[in-house]
This record gives sequence, structure tokens and C-alpha cells, in this order.
Amino acid sequence: MADLCLFRWQAIDLQGQFQQGDLLAAGKQAVLEQIIDQGLQPLRIVSLGRLRKRDWTPTERTALFQQLATLLQAGLPLMESLTLLAEGHPRPGWRCVLQDVAARIADGLPLSVGLARYPAVFPAICLQMMEVGELTGNIDHCCQQFSQLEERAQRLRQRISKAVRYPLIVSAIALLVCILMLTLVLPAFAAIYQSFNAPLPWFTQALISCSHWLITQGPWLLMLLMMAALGYGFRLHPQPRWQQREQQLLLRLPLIAGLIQGGSIAQIFSTLALTQRAGLDLLTGLQAAARAVPNLCYQQAVMRVQQQVSQGVPLHQAIAAEPLFTPLCRQLTRVGEESGSLDTLLARLAQWYEQQTMQQAEGLAQTLEPLMMVVMGCIVGGLVIAMYLPIFQLGSVMGNG
Repeated sequence: MADLCLFRWQAIDLQGQFQQGDLLAAGKQAVLEQIIDQGLQPLRIVSLGRLRKRDWTPTERTALFQQLATLLQAGLPLMESLTLLAEGHPRPGWRCVLQDVAARIADGLPLSVGLARYPAVFPAICLQMMEVGELTGNIDHCCQQFSQLEERAQRLRQRISKAVRYPLIVSAIALLVCILMLTLVLPAFAAIYQSFNAPLPWFTQALISCSHWLITQGPWLLMLLMMAALGYGFRLHPQPRWQQREQQLLLRLPLIAGLIQGGSIAQIFSTLALTQRAGLDLLTGLQAAARAVPNLCYQQAVMRVQQQVSQGVPLHQAIAAEPLFTPLCRQLTRVGEESGSLDTLLARLAQWYEQQTMQQAEGLAQTLEPLMMVVMGCIVGGLVIAMYLPIFQLGSVMGNG
């Protein structure tokens, strides 16, 4: 039931009272049928837009399961807890989902079945954790564990994104400043210098030529780049084959590869540790880990590990056959399998890589911040020098005049 539309309806009940609400459905016909099934006479149905996977943020999902775990631990029944969360949620889409799940539970269905109706909202690992909680009677504990897993993954993604975002922003600002100076400021200086009819320094002449090229050919270049970006974004990027090529390229970049590798390994082994502690078998845990990690290269690596394990190969040997995993992964999983404490070793491995990745992200940000400032200063300073360099020759030019 992915990519549902959010509808707002108005109707009259059997007593003639005005009723209204929100519903998630595939179309207006489905909303109309649900309203009629409730014994209401529909008056108006308005679409509020289509909700896609990106509309269900991990932050909201993490907060939801944290609150659900708290309510269940306080002794409230599951259906009452979901109803309470639905009434207090500010987003109409989430309210509709929670109300529908609560209605399914009222009909006698398990929580995992109600959540499974919304695969774009609740990932596979969430459904598997809820199934374990239903079997063991510890839904509150499973909700808490899942929220902690999501919170750690989100914190790690934010730290990596922050480390990569800063140099990109500074580079974009530096490029914008250069373009503005070359297309607006430098031509004004060039007109002044031209009136003196004197030779200019080669550096200034080169920048004036570059400025002239940008003014005459820049719009065409911009249009070409925009068309290429749109074509790539709408045609090539959505294809898994191109996404995999992008991620393979990123894994070869010196500064970015370590962050991607550490973040992916931490996500994989966090999920594996959680599923092992919840009592799920290793194959199910590997399947959940493959779905949890966003990197396609690591997804395929985990799927190959799962295939090897299903054929009877020990986990540490299957991991050793994949170059994307480090020797430390193989060593700790081997110790965990031999000692019977695989879940503990997997959790330690995930924690170690999470800490290492955060330290790398902080170190990268601290290193690039002064470096980018120096580069930006050199670029802007070079442009300023090129513009004012002819002034030093202005005295001799005026003397000759």
C-alpha cells in the first residue's frame, strides 16, 4: 500500500450530524466505500496529496515507537496506546495510519499484520521485531529496541551528512562568488582599463578573457548542465544499475569511502545483533540487515553472505569472502560463533564501527573547515589581485599619456 493519497472527507450520519475526517486510500472510490460502510452519507471528498516513502521520516518513526514503548510499559493496552498516539500526532498521515492499525487490532489482528499494510512506513525489520514481541509477549521491549536501532542509525547518518555537506556548501559559495566577480565586477574594471589603451598584465588579461567567455557562452553551458542534470536525475539515477555505479565510485574516494564503509558495517551488525537478541534465526537477521542498509553494494554483499550461510557455511567464512567487510568483522564473528555469544560480539562490532565513523566524520569536518577557507580565500584573493594589479601600472600609463 505504498504511495497512498490522503483524503479529507465530510459526511452526515444517520442522526443528521455533520462528520469529517481523514483517510489514506488509493483513490476517491475507496474512500467513498469506506464512508458508506460506516453508515454515513458522503458530502465531499478532497484529496490532500499523495504520500510517498520520503514523507514518513525516520525521526517520526523513532519517536512513535519510543512513545509506544513508554505507554505499553506504563500498563496501557496496545489498542488504547495506538489510539492515544493517533489523537496526539500533528501529522494527518500518521494519524490515519495509527487509527487504521488500531482498528485492525480491535478486529483481532496482530500488530505486525496491521503494520504490514504500510510497507512504505514500517520497514521489514520493524515487522519482524513486532512478530517476535507478539510471540514472546514483550512488544514494549521490542518497540524500545527498534527505536534505539533507528535512533543510532539516524544519528550516524546525520553525522556523516554533516561532514560531507560542509565542504559542498563552501565550494558552492566559492563558485558563486567567482562567477559573480567574473561576470559583474571584472567587466566594469575591464572597461576602465580599456579607456587607458595600455597593455594589461597577463593574469588580468586571462581573467578578462574568461569573463568574456562566461558572459557569452555561460548561459548555453548552464542550460546544457541543467538538461544533463535533469536527464540523469529522472532517467538514469532511479535505475538500480546506475545507483550501484555511483556507490561503487564513492567507495573508491579516499575521504568518503571510510565513512560509507563504517556507516554501512555499523548498520548491518546493529541489525544482526538486534535480531539475534530477539531470537530470530541468522538467515532472517541477514535478510533484515540487507534491507536495512541503504548502500546497494553492501546490500548485495549481505545477500551473498546469506546465501552462503543457507548452504551451511559459517558466518565468519562467508564474511571473509566479501572484500567489503574488514578482517575485524571476520575475527569477531568467528569468536562469537565459537564462544556462543554471537549477539554480544555483533553488538560490540557495531558499536566500534559506529564510534569510529563518528570520529572520522568529526575529524574530516575539522580538517576540511580550515582547508576550504584557505582555498576560498586564495580564489577570491586571486580575483581581487587580478582586478587591482593594473592599478600599480596606472601611474606610468597616465605619465605616458
